Amino acid sequence: MTETTGYSGGGPVLIKNPHLDSMEEDILYHLDLGTRTHNLPAMFGDIKFVCVGGSPNRMKAFAQFMHKELGLEGSGEDLADICAGTDRYAMYRTGPVLSISHGMGIPSISIMLHELIKLLHHAKCRDVTIIRIGTSGGLGIEAGSVVITDTAVDASFQPRFEQVVLGDVVVRSTDLDRDLAEELLACSKEVPEFPTLIGHTMCTYDFYEGQGRLDGALCSFSSEKKLEYLKRAHEAGVRNIEMESTAFAAMCRLCGLRAAVVCVTLLDRLEGDQIRAPREVLREYQQRPQRLIAAFIRRRLGLRPLPATEGTTDRHGP
Repeated sequence: MTETTGYSGGGPVLIKNPHLDSMEEDILYHLDLGTRTHNLPAMFGDIKFVCVGGSPNRMKAFAQFMHKELGLEGSGEDLADICAGTDRYAMYRTGPVLSISHGMGIPSISIMLHELIKLLHHAKCRDVTIIRIGTSGGLGIEAGSVVITDTAVDASFQPRFEQVVLGDVVVRSTDLDRDLAEELLACSKEVPEFPTLIGHTMCTYDFYEGQGRLDGALCSFSSEKKLEYLKRAHEAGVRNIEMESTAFAAMCRLCGLRAAVVCVTLLDRLEGDQIRAPREVLREYQQRPQRLIAAFIRRRLGLRPLPATEGTTDRHGP
């Protein structure tokens, strides 16, 4: 069974579940929020941008960075974790921007997205843009490059997300908003210190065998087979590899959210498996998608680009 409808590119956040209408209360358990315990429209109704990423610390740093980029009062150092009652995810609000962690892998981001999308629906949010920012392994591009995903593909290089529902395999489209990707690419001119490109992103269910690594606890293939597979991925248009994009793209599309995936590459997988860059280099790499998204949000809000002396003391990141 294939599901391809639902994406509207704007307007209200859609809920593809008729059972929710009959519920007296909706408990967003993993976010420590609920429709009876919290006034969700008052808390989140004016949110326009949602940025999600794997690490709680990284998403807090991004929220603090956006606080400076938007010129809000105060230092932003004391931003409160809205999901402090749970240790599953962290959530921070900065003006019209919501910053949320999603953990690692499809199961973790899927749980978060179910509850986040319901939150946006209950809050009556409209015209929301959601962006996953994170890290990845590159294919045939230099480490530190930022990849804006046009299509998320599975480990067979197909633009699909397969979900087993009641024993049936449901196939969902993983196309992302092409206009949004082009808009993000145009914004990269404001941060020209690193290469930015559009390409396919391959999403796998595993960091080791699923991505063709030779250094896991298990490995059933040769180095030659691994390299042949990665070269085929590159020929299919794949420019980076991570573990969340297909589920993210499919769910956002069905629920009417304009969505993008923007990830920095920490290495070129055609040259090796292990990340060997120094910690300080990796920290700067991880800030690159944040800088691009900040430029995008500022442009959308009609704010002028900040000169090097404003917003933050280090224009290389938060």
